[in-house]
Amino acid sequence: MTNPKQTMKAVSYSSYGGPDVLEVVDVPVPEPTGNQVRLAVRAAGVNPIDWKVRSGSMAEVMSVQFPKVPGSEVAGVVDAVGPSATGAVVGDEMFGWSDTGGYADYVLATVIVPKPRELSWTDAVTIPVAGEAADRGLRLLDLREGETLLVNGASGTVGTLAVQLARQRGVTVIGTASERHHDALRALDVVPTTYGDGLAQRVRELAPQGVDAVLDAGVGGLPAAVELRGGTERIVTLSDGAAFELGITFSSGTSDDWSAEIL
Repeated sequence: MTNPKQTMKAVSYSSYGGPDVLEVVDVPVPEPTGNQVRLAVRAAGVNPIDWKVRSGSMAEVMSVQFPKVPGSEVAGVVDAVGPSATGAVVGDEMFGWSDTGGYADYVLATVIVPKPRELSWTDAVTIPVAGEAADRGLRLLDLREGETLLVNGASGTVGTLAVQLARQRGVTVIGTASERHHDALRALDVVPTTYGDGLAQRVRELAPQGVDAVLDAGVGGLPAAVELRGGTERIVTLSDGAAFELGITFSSGTSDDWSAEIL
């Protein structure tokens, strides 16, 4: 199927900078090749990585080809399929990762799955990036049943998914969050505590035996993590650049980590 429209609207930028470099432009509607499908976008995810890349602060580790359409996660209706695409037909509601940038009317995608009927477009589009990050962080920590994990930023999108995945593996989870989120964490069978000064002492009171690993999905908690672990072993951060100074594993993920199995 070929879209009768030849052009579409997209949000793009042609140089590094703040939000002011973003502009709405007319660009050609992409045509799927190989096993790609084209989605008519219903929702696109907005992630911290989008503004970090746009600002140029990650230029040394993540190159950008201008003009750039941001957005790596997307949900929409299949509008066209490539010649070798399987598992999707025109009209299917799907979500996953965008090959061409989600801030657009249409995107090409390869790693997508059917959207459950009970999920809204906006709920579905929050899963790919956060779900992959949470799964990757836990895999890097090689958690085992019966261990105790500290999750910094446990009430955020990544943290909320990480604590649930960890509990499914039989891991005891202590999660940092502001007090207004503590009841929500308790509902997920997580032991909550506040972040900030005195974190290491509060965690010791909750887990006198210590913590076996730390997954950091926030900012500012790494010094306490090192103190609790007595070093940098089995600490992974997904978000705090202080890791490079402290010698802690920083994991940002790449498109090679995208997998339909995560969704």
